[in-house]
Amino acid sequence: MSNFIGTTPDRPLRLGMVGGGQGAFIGAVHRMAARLDGQFELVAGALSSNPDRALASGQELGLKPDRIYTNFQQMAHREAERADGIDVVSIVTPNHQHMAAAEAFLQQQIHVICDKPLTNTLVEAKRLADMAARSGAIFVLTHNYSGYPMVRQAREMIQDNQLGPIRVVQAEYAQGWLSEPAETTGLKQAEWRTDPARAGAGGSIGDIGTHAFHLVHFVTGLQPESLAADLTTFVPGRQLDDNAHIMLRFAGGARGLIWTSQIAIGQDNALRLRVFGEKASLEWCQEDPNNLWFSARGEATRRIVRAGPQSSPSAGRVSRIPPGHPEGYLEGFATIYCEAARKIRAAMNGTTLEADVHTPGVDDGVAGVNFIEACVRSNRQSSAWVRL
Repeated sequence: MSNFIGTTPDRPLRLGMVGGGQGAFIGAVHRMAARLDGQFELVAGALSSNPDRALASGQELGLKPDRIYTNFQQMAHREAERADGIDVVSIVTPNHQHMAAAEAFLQQQIHVICDKPLTNTLVEAKRLADMAARSGAIFVLTHNYSGYPMVRQAREMIQDNQLGPIRVVQAEYAQGWLSEPAETTGLKQAEWRTDPARAGAGGSIGDIGTHAFHLVHFVTGLQPESLAADLTTFVPGRQLDDNAHIMLRFAGGARGLIWTSQIAIGQDNALRLRVFGEKASLEWCQEDPNNLWFSARGEATRRIVRAGPQSSPSAGRVSRIPPGHPEGYLEGFATIYCEAARKIRAAMNGTTLEADVHTPGVDDGVAGVNFIEACVRSNRQSSAWVRL
C-alpha cells in the first residue's frame, strides 16, 4: 500500500489556481487530484481571463471573496504579501498563457505546478527554465501518466536490466474526438487546441504527443538524438496537425516510433507503450492501467498486477488500494500532486527528499517543446531526419 496514505502533514499546502474555471475540463481534474490524498487545500484562484467568469467560478468553489482574483498578476502579488498566502500555484490555462503566469509566480518565489506543454515556443521554454532555476522554487509539469503504478514498475524493471539493452520502443496515443471539425461548433476544448495562437505549433503532437514522448523517456531512460516526422491535417480547414507518425533514433542505437492521432474514430484515450529489449519486452496500456505484460524470451507472457504479488516497491508506494479495485486516471494524476507536495515540503523545511520521489519538471517541459518544434521542422523538410 502507498505510504502517501495515512500520513498527516502539519497542514495542507495552500494551493492557488490560474485557469480552470467554468467550462474547463482539466481544472476540475487538477482540483480532484490535489484533494485526493489530503496534501493541498485550494484557497485562491484567478480562474478565468473573463472577470465575470472568474468571480462566478471562485464563488462556486467556495473561495473567500478576497481570494478570488480577476487576473493572475494581481493574484501573484497579493498572495505573496499575505502571511497565509499560497505555497504553490497550479496553472491550468491554455498553452499560450503558461509562460506569463508561471513567470508571475516564480518572481514571487511561489512553487509552480503547470500543465503541459510548458510553453508555445522553445525560446520561451528555455527562458522559463532559467527563471525557475534562479527562483529556487519547485517546478512540476503534469505529465500525469508517469504517476501510474505500473508505469513506475516498468521503469524499475528496465533500470534493473530485466529487459537487457533496449532495441525498440513503440508508443501511441490515439483519440477520435476531433475526427470532425468540433472547433467550429463552439466546443471550447476543441477551439483552443486547434488554434496556433493558443496551442502553439503542435496540434496532436502538442496535446497528446508530448505525453507519449515523455512516457518513452521516463520509462526507458533513453536519450532521443533525432527524429523524422510526418504530420497530417485530415480535417479540412484545421490549422494544426491531427495525426502524426514519428520515427526516433536514440543514443546507443535503439529505435522508436510514436503515433499520435485525434481523428482515430473508435479510440478514446488509447495511450500504449511497448518496450523491446534483448532479453524481454514490456507492454502497458492506459485504458487497462492496472496490468503490465512482461514477456521473457522462451517463456510464456505473464501479467503483473498492480499491488499484486509481483508488484515492485516503486509501484507499491504509489498504489492506494488492494488489487482488483481499479486505479486509474485520477489516482495517477494525484500521484504527481503527492510527489509535488513531498518536494515542496522538503524545500520549505530544508529536509532531504526521498530518492524515489519523481515528478516531471521544467527540463521535461523544455524537452517536450523541443520535440514539437523538431516534428514541425522535419515535416516542413519532407520528413527529413532532424536533430533534437
